[in-house]
Amino acid sequence: MADARIETNTPGPSPTVTPINPLLPSLAEIQTVDSSGVPPQPESGGSPQSTSNVVVDPLGEPMTKRRKFDTSQINEKLEQRLGGILCCAVCLDLPKIAVYQCQMGHLMCAACFTHLLADGRLRDQAATCPNCRVEISKSTASRNLAVEKAVSELPNDCQFCGKEFPSKSLERHEQLECEERPSNCKYIRIGCQWKGPIHEAPEHEEACSHPKKSGAEVMTALLARDVDFEEEKKFYATLIDLLSYEKIIFNDLQMKPYRTDEYVQKLFYETARFTAFNHQWVVKARINNSQRDPHQSTEREITYQLILKTKTSCPLNIHFFAL
Repeated sequence: MADARIETNTPGPSPTVTPINPLLPSLAEIQTVDSSGVPPQPESGGSPQSTSNVVVDPLGEPMTKRRKFDTSQINEKLEQRLGGILCCAVCLDLPKIAVYQCQMGHLMCAACFTHLLADGRLRDQAATCPNCRVEISKSTASRNLAVEKAVSELPNDCQFCGKEFPSKSLERHEQLECEERPSNCKYIRIGCQWKGPIHEAPEHEEACSHPKKSGAEVMTALLARDVDFEEEKKFYATLIDLLSYEKIIFNDLQMKPYRTDEYVQKLFYETARFTAFNHQWVVKARINNSQRDPHQSTEREITYQLILKTKTSCPLNIHFFAL
C-alpha cells in the first residue's frame, strides 16, 4: 500500500488525499490536524499549518513501530544454547551416558529410551517417539555418538563448589577432587553423625568426642550397624541356599500381556506352560497390584505367582525365585 500525504489548508469539510509515488525517497512528511478540524496556531509568526516529521523505513513502517528483538538471547552463552538443543526430548536434561535417536533424529537419553520401551510393553503397543510419534525399538533406534561426545565436552557446574568443569570429568571431580564434597566423620562406626565438607573433616575428627566414650556407650551404635549387616547378609544367604538344593530346575520364560474380562479390565502377564518335576506350571505376574494403567506411574513393582496346572497326589514343597 502506497504512502499518502494529507493536506489541510482550511478547516473545510474534509481533507484531500494525494497519493505519493512509492518509488520516491523513503522519507515522507505527514501533515496532520487535530480532531476538532481546526488547524493549530503557529507558535511565532509562522504559517497556520503545523507539521510533524516521522521517519519511515524503506518498507513503509515507522521506525518507532519496528519489531524489537530480545537481546537476552543474543547474550546467552553458546553452551547454554547447545544444552537446549542436545537435551533429551523426554526429561529435557543433558544425557550423561548413551544417547539414542529415533528415525527422525529426536534425541533420548538411555534411561528415558528404556522407559518408553517399557511403557509400550505395559500398554501392549509399539513404543513411539514423544515428538514425532514414529515407532521406536531397539532395532530401529540408533546411538548418536556425535551428540554423546559433544555433550561430554559441554561445561557443567559442580553441585558442591559451583565451579565449571567438562561433563566428562565432572563426576570424578565431585567424587574425588572437590574440596566441598560432603563427607562423614571417620568415627561414624561408633556413632558419630557429623556430616560436612571434606576439608573440614580433619578439624572435626581432632575434636570429636566419640573416641573418648566408654565401650558401653559405643555398643549402641555397633548394635544398629549389626542389624543392617544381618539384613543384607540374609538376602545373599537365602539365594545361596536355594541354589544349593539337590533338585533344582532352571527355566527361561517369556511373559505375554493379558487383560481380565471384568468391566474394569486389569492388566496381568502370564507365561506359557512349562514342565518342572513332572508337573505343568505357569507363572503369573501383576504390575503395581493390578493397577489399570501402570504406564502412568513412575514407581513400578512386579509380584509373581507360581501356579500348578496339573493334579498332584502328594504335597509339594517348592521354592522359586525370578532373576
